[in-house]
Amino acid sequence: MQSRQLVLASASPARLRLLWDAGFDPIVMVSGVDEDAVERADPVYLVETLAVRKAAAVAKHVPASSVVIGCDSMLSFDGDIMGKPPTAEAARHYWQRMRGRDGVLVTGHCVIDVGSGREASGVASTTVHFGTPTDDEIDAYINTGEPMKVAGAFTLDGFAGPFVDGIEGDHGNVIGLSLPLLRRLLADIDIRIVDLWR
Repeated sequence: MQSRQLVLASASPARLRLLWDAGFDPIVMVSGVDEDAVERADPVYLVETLAVRKAAAVAKHVPASSVVIGCDSMLSFDGDIMGKPPTAEAARHYWQRMRGRDGVLVTGHCVIDVGSGREASGVASTTVHFGTPTDDEIDAYINTGEPMKVAGAFTLDGFAGPFVDGIEGDHGNVIGLSLPLLRRLLADIDIRIVDLWR
């Protein structure tokens, strides 16, 4: 029986599903952190900083027995940082640029043991090889509404799956959370990941 409560500082249903499928029973508490308040020059710095801020914001409002996970993802593409597209036209532009090419999905992670105050953070990177959807397929995908909710305007585990030819690295990272990195970060603060299974 889980003696400590895992708290996911994210509204992402994909992250929650990933944790559920891996044997966890997290509760969700959205941080409310302003993602635009951090300078976007370096994607690795950006996602790690946002992950730390999100985890810290939630850690202030949960019991001491909690372990908080904060995450943030962005797509690094041609020197640009691509988060959630602000408009359908932006999502279309993302895809017209990305098709047939590669990008790097970076996800910042932060874990906090609320009782001890110990925390650890890091970033996982996965190369994504995009397929070549037609303009009609891109429009159909945009009409699902999905690309407006995710970094880089694509998913690996949703409607965009057929438009991704492959990846190099951790697939969970592209979905939004790297389980191997999570295990290492928890070990850094002396928590065994198996002790958090439901």
